[in-house]
Amino acid sequence: QVQLGESGGGLVQAGGSLRLSCAVSGRTFSSYAMGWFRQAPGKERELVAVISWGYGSTYYADSVKGRFTISRDNAKNTGYLQMNSLKPEDTAVYYCAAGRGGSDPQGYNYWGQGTQVTVSS
Repeated sequence: QVQLGESGGGLVQAGGSLRLSCAVSGRTFSSYAMGWFRQAPGKERELVAVISWGYGSTYYADSVKGRFTISRDNAKNTGYLQMNSLKPEDTAVYYCAAGRGGSDPQGYNYWGQGTQVTVSS
């Protein structure tokens, strides 16, 4: 069974940094995009960033451009989200996902369990 596991979440002060990791087991996702989504209380799940495992092209939500960087390590079948200059509004549960890609969560077949990121003011 395919499993995705996030790690690296936690509590940080505004302006700080966190690096999230997403390890994939069960199969290789070289032909799939890997995306990071987040969901805050009372809000819909939204795309943060996505990277193509086959080519490496990236996309970022406007709210995180210039602050977050998505990357991958194909040999380890692991994706990363480096988050810098964190703001309280970045507080959410962050999910990694794999699938065909796009901004719609329906474009992703496999999901991690989520990791909490809390940014204090």
